Amino acid sequence: MNRTVLAHLAALTAALSAGTAVVATRYVIGETDPLALVFYRYVISVACFAPALPLIWPRHRIEWTEYAKIAAFGILFFVLFPWAFNASLKLIPAARGAVGLATIPIQTMLVAAIFGRERLTAARVAGVLLTFCGIVAAFGTAAFGQGGDTAVGDGLMLLGVLCAAVYSVFGRATLMRHGAVFVTASAMAFAVLALLPVMAFGGGLTALPAFSAKGWIAVIFLGTVGGALQFSLFMWALRWLSPTTTVLYLTLNPIAAMALGTLILGEHLKPELVLGLGLVLTGIFIGAGIFPALRKKAA
Repeated sequence: MNRTVLAHLAALTAALSAGTAVVATRYVIGETDPLALVFYRYVISVACFAPALPLIWPRHRIEWTEYAKIAAFGILFFVLFPWAFNASLKLIPAARGAVGLATIPIQTMLVAAIFGRERLTAARVAGVLLTFCGIVAAFGTAAFGQGGDTAVGDGLMLLGVLCAAVYSVFGRATLMRHGAVFVTASAMAFAVLALLPVMAFGGGLTALPAFSAKGWIAVIFLGTVGGALQFSLFMWALRWLSPTTTVLYLTLNPIAAMALGTLILGEHLKPELVLGLGLVLTGIFIGAGIFPALRKKAA
């Protein structure tokens, strides 16, 4: 199995994990504030990476300017993005948030094209549009309910997505130079350090947070599977695939969250979910160039 295929599988697994993380976030967000959840999630993630440091540390010398870049990326992707995401879901329904999250391939493609990091091809544009249509189809009218804080919630989600898009485009070179797992672990550590003064000022370091038992399970899941594992896989995929191709898989995130609700909570499987999933998968296949690859293999 070649590296490109493994990268596609890593992006797929990360996206499905992220869908599960959305459910865990929705479950525990009522017990804390968005920034505190970000902090405790990544404290657990950094603890997971700590035993592997001798294995993932690069053998080459890293300049301080590179550490500065990793720190900036960490604050962008592991502080601003999850904070905006968590805060948004406190103001708007999950369905509406899923549509906002599904703009990540669009924003990534535009950022990459504007700064000359990727060529805008017909296949990529078609794939991105199909995945977005799939999310809209899956959530239907539930995504467009109005509320007093709707504009703020939408703005926060789109801001968070923009942070993720910028990281996906500009962080790739750093991942290539120093290794995906090392950069991920370092960026998370810098994110935790950046949040320490905020948590200390708010009194969040004087005692353990008062999560319920199930809340702690959700937070631990977010830090391990939904943190260290998920982001390591995503960053590794980003190292070997183009930014737009990698983030296309993230549109499976809300679909996976809906499917999980069907399987675990016994919710009714709606036809629009099946339609949306079909459009998303088709968009991923087209945008990632999988269809041409299959045709060549068949030939």
